Amino acid sequence: MEVRVPTPHVRTVLLALTLVAVPLTATTTAHAAPEPADAGRAAPLAPSAAAATGLDDPAKKEIAMQLVSSAENSSLDWKAQYGYIEDIGDGRGYTAGIIGFCSGTGDMLDLVELYTGRKPGNALASYLPALRQVDGTDSHQGLDPGFTSAWKQAAKDSAFKTAQNDERDRVYFNPAVNRAKQDKLGTLGQFAYYDAIVMHGDGGDSTSFSSIRKRALAKAKPPAQGGDEKQYLHAFLDARVWAMKQEEAHEDTSRVDTAQRVFLNKGNLNLDPPLDWKVYGDSFHIG
Repeated sequence: MEVRVPTPHVRTVLLALTLVAVPLTATTTAHAAPEPADAGRAAPLAPSAAAATGLDDPAKKEIAMQLVSSAENSSLDWKAQYGYIEDIGDGRGYTAGIIGFCSGTGDMLDLVELYTGRKPGNALASYLPALRQVDGTDSHQGLDPGFTSAWKQAAKDSAFKTAQNDERDRVYFNPAVNRAKQDKLGTLGQFAYYDAIVMHGDGGDSTSFSSIRKRALAKAKPPAQGGDEKQYLHAFLDARVWAMKQEEAHEDTSRVDTAQRVFLNKGNLNLDPPLDWKVYGDSFHIG
Protein backbone atom coordinates (compact mmCIF):
# COMPACT_ATOMS: atom_id res chain seq x y z
CA MET A 1 0.00 0.00 0.00
CA GLU A 2 1.42 3.31 -1.00
CA VAL A 3 2.59 5.22 2.05
CA ARG A 4 5.97 6.87 1.74
CA VAL A 5 8.34 9.36 3.25
CA PRO A 6 9.22 12.22 0.92
CA THR A 7 12.96 12.71 0.55
CA PRO A 8 14.71 15.51 -1.31
CA HIS A 9 14.40 14.73 -5.01
CA VAL A 10 14.01 10.97 -4.43
CA ARG A 11 10.53 10.26 -3.31
CA THR A 12 8.82 6.98 -3.70
CA VAL A 13 6.46 6.40 -6.45
CA LEU A 14 3.24 5.92 -6.42
CA LEU A 15 -0.53 3.70 -10.14
CA ALA A 16 -3.65 -1.30 -16.41
CA LEU A 17 -4.87 -1.15 -19.38
CA THR A 18 -3.14 0.44 -22.31
CA LEU A 19 -2.91 4.23 -21.96
CA VAL A 20 -3.19 6.31 -25.07
CA ALA A 21 -0.15 8.49 -25.50
CA VAL A 22 -1.17 12.10 -24.96
CA PRO A 23 1.02 15.01 -26.02
CA LEU A 24 1.62 17.05 -22.88
CA THR A 25 4.18 19.76 -22.42
CA ALA A 26 5.65 19.39 -18.95
CA THR A 27 8.48 20.62 -16.80
CA THR A 28 9.68 17.04 -16.90
CA THR A 29 8.58 15.21 -20.04
CA ALA A 30 6.76 11.94 -19.50
CA HIS A 31 7.29 9.01 -21.85
CA ALA A 32 4.63 8.85 -24.53
CA ALA A 33 4.96 5.17 -25.39
CA PRO A 34 1.80 3.12 -24.77
CA GLU A 35 1.73 0.73 -21.86
CA PRO A 36 2.23 -2.99 -22.45
CA ALA A 37 -0.75 -5.05 -23.57
CA ASP A 38 -2.77 -6.85 -20.94
CA ALA A 39 -2.35 -10.58 -20.40
CA GLY A 40 -3.10 -13.37 -17.98
CA ARG A 41 -5.57 -12.49 -15.22
CA ALA A 42 -8.86 -11.12 -16.46
CA ALA A 43 -8.60 -7.39 -17.04
CA PRO A 44 -9.65 -5.30 -14.04
CA LEU A 45 -13.06 -3.75 -14.33
CA ALA A 46 -12.95 -0.26 -15.78
CA PRO A 47 -14.58 2.59 -13.89
CA SER A 48 -18.33 2.36 -13.99
CA ALA A 49 -19.18 4.68 -16.89
CA ALA A 50 -19.58 2.94 -20.25
CA ALA A 51 -17.46 5.66 -21.82
CA ALA A 52 -14.64 7.47 -20.08
CA THR A 53 -16.08 10.69 -18.73
CA GLY A 54 -13.61 11.80 -16.10
CA LEU A 55 -10.27 10.70 -14.73
CA ASP A 56 -10.59 7.45 -16.69
CA ASP A 57 -10.38 9.38 -19.95
CA PRO A 58 -6.91 8.52 -21.29
CA ALA A 59 -5.74 12.14 -21.39
CA LYS A 60 -6.94 12.81 -17.85
CA LYS A 61 -5.50 9.55 -16.57
CA GLU A 62 -2.10 10.51 -17.94
CA ILE A 63 -2.37 13.82 -16.08
CA ALA A 64 -3.28 11.93 -12.89
CA MET A 65 -0.22 9.71 -13.21
CA GLN A 66 2.02 12.75 -13.62
CA LEU A 67 0.44 14.62 -10.72
CA VAL A 68 1.01 11.70 -8.37
CA SER A 69 4.55 11.19 -9.62
CA SER A 70 5.34 14.84 -8.99
CA ALA A 71 4.56 14.25 -5.31
CA GLU A 72 6.09 10.81 -5.03
CA ASN A 73 9.19 11.24 -7.19
CA SER A 74 9.73 14.96 -7.85
CA SER A 75 9.24 14.08 -11.51
CA LEU A 76 6.42 13.87 -14.03
CA ASP A 77 8.04 10.83 -15.62
CA TRP A 78 5.96 8.17 -13.87
CA LYS A 79 6.88 5.48 -16.39
CA ALA A 80 10.49 5.67 -15.23
CA GLN A 81 9.47 4.27 -11.85
CA TYR A 82 8.70 0.60 -12.58
CA GLY A 83 12.16 -0.36 -11.31
CA TYR A 84 12.18 1.89 -8.26
CA ILE A 85 12.73 0.07 -4.94
CA GLU A 86 13.84 1.34 -1.55
CA ASP A 87 13.19 0.90 2.15
CA ILE A 88 12.29 4.43 3.20
CA GLY A 89 12.10 3.61 6.89
CA ASP A 90 8.36 4.03 7.32
CA GLY A 91 7.77 0.61 8.88
CA ARG A 92 6.40 -0.95 5.69
CA GLY A 93 9.51 -2.71 4.42
CA TYR A 94 10.45 -2.20 0.78
CA THR A 95 8.47 0.34 -1.27
CA ALA A 96 8.67 -0.11 -5.02
CA GLY A 97 7.21 0.41 -8.46
CA ILE A 98 4.84 2.96 -9.99
CA ILE A 99 2.41 3.00 -7.08
CA GLY A 100 4.65 2.27 -4.13
CA PHE A 101 3.86 -1.40 -3.62
CA CYS A 102 5.10 -2.36 -0.13
CA SER A 103 6.49 -5.66 1.11
CA GLY A 104 4.84 -5.07 4.48
CA THR A 105 1.31 -4.26 3.35
CA GLY A 106 0.34 -7.09 1.02
CA ASP A 107 0.05 -5.27 -2.28
CA MET A 108 3.62 -6.15 -3.31
CA LEU A 109 2.88 -9.80 -2.59
CA ASP A 110 -0.31 -9.62 -4.69
CA LEU A 111 1.65 -8.05 -7.53
CA VAL A 112 4.40 -10.66 -7.55
CA GLU A 113 1.81 -13.47 -7.37
CA LEU A 114 0.01 -11.97 -10.37
CA TYR A 115 3.24 -11.60 -12.32
CA THR A 116 4.33 -15.15 -11.49
CA GLY A 117 0.95 -16.53 -12.50
CA ARG A 118 1.42 -14.92 -15.88
CA LYS A 119 5.13 -15.64 -16.22
CA PRO A 120 6.41 -18.50 -14.04
CA GLY A 121 10.12 -18.57 -13.33
CA ASN A 122 10.51 -14.81 -13.44
CA ALA A 123 13.25 -13.01 -11.48
CA LEU A 124 10.96 -12.44 -8.47
CA ALA A 125 9.19 -15.79 -8.28
CA SER A 126 11.69 -17.36 -5.88
CA TYR A 127 11.02 -14.57 -3.37
CA LEU A 128 7.32 -15.37 -2.96
CA PRO A 129 7.82 -17.46 0.22
CA ALA A 130 9.79 -14.62 1.79
CA LEU A 131 7.20 -12.03 0.75
CA ARG A 132 4.48 -14.10 2.39
CA GLN A 133 6.58 -14.37 5.53
CA VAL A 134 7.32 -10.64 5.88
CA ASP A 135 3.80 -9.46 5.00
CA GLY A 136 2.57 -7.20 7.79
CA THR A 137 6.09 -6.36 8.99
CA ASP A 138 9.05 -4.21 7.97
CA SER A 139 11.37 -7.22 7.88
CA HIS A 140 13.74 -7.98 5.00
CA GLN A 141 14.20 -11.59 6.09
CA GLY A 142 14.58 -13.81 3.06
CA LEU A 143 14.64 -10.82 0.72
CA ASP A 144 18.16 -9.49 1.22
CA PRO A 145 20.57 -9.24 -0.40
CA GLY A 146 19.19 -10.08 -3.85
CA PHE A 147 15.59 -8.85 -3.90
CA THR A 148 16.25 -5.28 -4.99
CA SER A 149 18.37 -6.43 -7.91
CA ALA A 150 15.74 -8.97 -8.91
CA TRP A 151 13.06 -6.26 -8.82
CA LYS A 152 15.08 -4.02 -11.12
CA GLN A 153 15.68 -6.94 -13.46
CA ALA A 154 11.96 -7.77 -13.54
CA ALA A 155 11.14 -4.12 -14.27
CA LYS A 156 12.74 -4.51 -17.70
CA ASP A 157 10.06 -7.08 -18.57
CA SER A 158 6.93 -5.70 -20.24
CA ALA A 159 4.86 -8.40 -18.49
CA PHE A 160 5.92 -7.03 -15.10
CA LYS A 161 5.10 -3.47 -16.17
CA THR A 162 1.66 -4.62 -17.27
CA ALA A 163 1.16 -6.40 -13.94
CA GLN A 164 2.02 -3.19 -12.08
CA ASN A 165 -0.45 -1.25 -14.23
CA ASP A 166 -3.19 -3.79 -13.60
CA GLU A 167 -2.72 -3.92 -9.84
CA ARG A 168 -2.58 -0.13 -9.67
CA ASP A 169 -5.96 0.05 -11.37
CA ARG A 170 -7.58 -2.86 -9.57
CA VAL A 171 -6.60 -1.78 -6.06
CA TYR A 172 -6.42 2.01 -6.31
CA PHE A 173 -7.50 3.76 -9.49
CA ASN A 174 -10.77 2.04 -10.37
CA PRO A 175 -12.18 1.98 -6.81
CA ALA A 176 -11.37 5.68 -6.34
CA VAL A 177 -12.89 6.78 -9.65
CA ASN A 178 -15.98 4.62 -9.16
CA ARG A 179 -16.58 6.01 -5.65
CA ALA A 180 -16.11 9.59 -6.86
CA LYS A 181 -18.51 9.07 -9.74
CA GLN A 182 -21.10 7.70 -7.31
CA ASP A 183 -20.67 10.96 -5.37
CA LYS A 184 -21.10 12.78 -8.72
CA LEU A 185 -17.71 14.43 -8.51
CA GLY A 186 -15.91 15.77 -11.55
CA THR A 187 -12.39 14.96 -12.67
CA LEU A 188 -10.65 16.95 -9.93
CA GLY A 189 -12.72 15.24 -7.25
CA GLN A 190 -11.97 11.86 -8.77
CA PHE A 191 -8.27 12.68 -8.61
CA ALA A 192 -8.56 13.84 -5.00
CA TYR A 193 -10.06 10.44 -4.12
CA TYR A 194 -7.40 8.61 -6.09
CA ASP A 195 -4.47 10.45 -4.54
CA ALA A 196 -5.92 9.82 -1.09
CA ILE A 197 -6.43 6.08 -1.56
CA VAL A 198 -2.94 5.76 -3.04
CA MET A 199 -1.35 7.30 0.04
CA HIS A 200 -3.64 6.07 2.81
CA GLY A 201 -5.14 2.86 1.48
CA ASP A 202 -8.70 1.91 2.33
CA GLY A 203 -8.45 -0.05 5.53
CA GLY A 204 -10.41 0.40 8.71
CA ASP A 205 -8.15 2.87 10.49
CA SER A 206 -8.97 6.52 11.12
CA THR A 207 -6.68 7.80 8.35
CA SER A 208 -7.84 5.46 5.59
CA PHE A 209 -9.61 6.77 2.50
CA SER A 210 -13.05 5.74 3.73
CA SER A 211 -12.44 7.44 7.07
CA ILE A 212 -11.28 10.61 5.32
CA ARG A 213 -14.44 10.60 3.21
CA LYS A 214 -16.60 10.00 6.30
CA ARG A 215 -14.98 12.96 8.04
CA ALA A 216 -15.68 15.14 4.98
CA LEU A 217 -19.31 14.00 4.85
CA ALA A 218 -19.77 15.24 8.40
CA LYS A 219 -18.94 18.74 7.16
CA ALA A 220 -20.48 18.90 3.69
CA LYS A 221 -22.55 16.92 1.20
CA PRO A 222 -21.30 15.79 -2.22
CA PRO A 223 -23.35 16.60 -5.34
CA ALA A 224 -24.98 13.16 -5.21
CA GLN A 225 -26.61 14.25 -1.93
CA GLY A 226 -27.57 17.69 -3.18
CA GLY A 227 -24.44 19.45 -1.95
CA ASP A 228 -22.11 21.96 -3.60
CA GLU A 229 -19.13 20.27 -5.25
CA LYS A 230 -16.57 22.92 -4.35
CA GLN A 231 -17.70 23.07 -0.74
CA TYR A 232 -17.56 19.31 -0.42
CA LEU A 233 -14.11 19.07 -2.01
CA HIS A 234 -12.77 21.68 0.39
CA ALA A 235 -14.14 19.55 3.24
CA PHE A 236 -12.55 16.43 1.76
CA LEU A 237 -9.17 18.13 1.36
CA ASP A 238 -9.41 19.45 4.92
CA ALA A 239 -10.02 15.89 6.12
CA ARG A 240 -7.14 14.65 3.97
CA VAL A 241 -4.76 17.20 5.50
CA TRP A 242 -5.86 16.12 8.97
CA ALA A 243 -5.14 12.49 8.11
CA MET A 244 -1.72 13.31 6.69
CA LYS A 245 -0.73 15.18 9.83
CA GLN A 246 -1.43 12.13 11.97
CA GLU A 247 1.70 10.47 10.62
CA GLU A 248 5.17 11.98 10.56
CA ALA A 249 5.83 10.50 7.15
CA HIS A 250 3.04 12.64 5.68
CA GLU A 251 3.37 15.85 7.64
CA ASP A 252 4.25 17.84 4.51
CA THR A 253 0.80 18.51 3.02
CA SER A 254 1.93 20.46 -0.04
CA ARG A 255 0.51 17.84 -2.44
CA VAL A 256 -2.86 19.11 -1.20
CA ASP A 257 -2.14 22.72 -0.24
CA THR A 258 -0.16 23.86 -3.27
CA ALA A 259 -1.54 21.42 -5.83
CA GLN A 260 -5.10 20.09 -5.46
CA ARG A 261 -6.30 23.09 -3.46
CA VAL A 262 -4.85 25.42 -6.10
CA PHE A 263 -6.87 23.73 -8.85
CA LEU A 264 -9.99 23.83 -6.67
CA ASN A 265 -9.61 27.50 -5.80
CA LYS A 266 -9.34 28.25 -9.51
CA GLY A 267 -12.57 26.35 -10.12
CA ASN A 268 -10.82 23.85 -12.39
CA LEU A 269 -13.10 20.95 -11.52
CA ASN A 270 -12.37 19.28 -14.86
CA LEU A 271 -8.59 19.30 -14.29
CA ASP A 272 -8.01 21.00 -17.63
CA PRO A 273 -4.50 22.09 -18.68
CA PRO A 274 -2.62 24.29 -18.36
CA LEU A 275 -1.87 23.18 -14.83
CA ASP A 276 0.72 24.76 -12.56
CA TRP A 277 1.44 23.52 -9.06
CA LYS A 278 4.13 22.95 -6.45
CA VAL A 279 5.02 19.96 -4.29
CA TYR A 280 7.70 20.15 -1.59
CA GLY A 281 8.64 23.51 -3.10
CA ASP A 282 9.28 22.10 -6.59
CA SER A 283 7.32 23.71 -9.43
CA PHE A 284 5.59 21.69 -12.16
CA HIS A 285 3.65 22.50 -15.30
CA ILE A 286 1.42 20.63 -17.72
CA GLY A 287 0.30 22.69 -20.69
